[in-house]
Amino acid sequence: MIVRERPGSFLLIRQNDHAIASGEFARRWAEAPRPFDAAVHAIASHDVAWKVPDSCIRWNEEANRPYSFVDYPVEDKILAYSRGLDGLEESGATYAACLGSMHYERLLREFGSTDAEARFVEGEPGRQERLRRDMDQEEVENLERNLDLLRLCDGLSLFVCRNEPGSSDYPPPYPGGFRFDGETFEPIWEEPDTLRLRPNPFTGAFTISIPYQEIGRDRKRVGEGRIELRVTLQF
Repeated sequence: MIVRERPGSFLLIRQNDHAIASGEFARRWAEAPRPFDAAVHAIASHDVAWKVPDSCIRWNEEANRPYSFVDYPVEDKILAYSRGLDGLEESGATYAACLGSMHYERLLREFGSTDAEARFVEGEPGRQERLRRDMDQEEVENLERNLDLLRLCDGLSLFVCRNEPGSSDYPPPYPGGFRFDGETFEPIWEEPDTLRLRPNPFTGAFTISIPYQEIGRDRKRVGEGRIELRVTLQF
């Protein structure tokens, strides 16, 4: 889960729902990824591994809060990563499986510190090499650029999910901020529910809707709803 802490409760967003929003950012990118359909699908599917873990709320007894993807037990997280990538590969989603594998591997190379994470990092290049054999030239040539776009769209979606509307207190999830193709993008709130990027990278204005649930600190359900965000092109 993505966990946004509030004074008396926690707002919880499933990782796969956040990933779908990442795909919407990618879909509207002015310099479209190539191959378009495969890349957008891969970006929207990059957290499918969390579907099973996020099907229920797991409580961190020591911290007295729900586990988030940041502090989720490492062995269980790695198992979910592996099963999720296996599922994509078995379903024939070759490009999504490869890009997802590259994404998880890169994250754990940067931030992992345990033996389980090191073993995952060591094993995934073999999967990626196997998957590349079934790709055409355009797919292979654009893997690194599409991984960079995935990381940017992932960061933008996390920014939206982890901040209260209009707030920018939470730092970008990747070192260096929101960067892509040598450009740094600054998120600016026009209104509590309206965001733009400077400089503008999108083809047009669009709306993102992300479901959430809210649970009290007493672990009782508070309610559910949707984050409704307008992405505008105003300058």
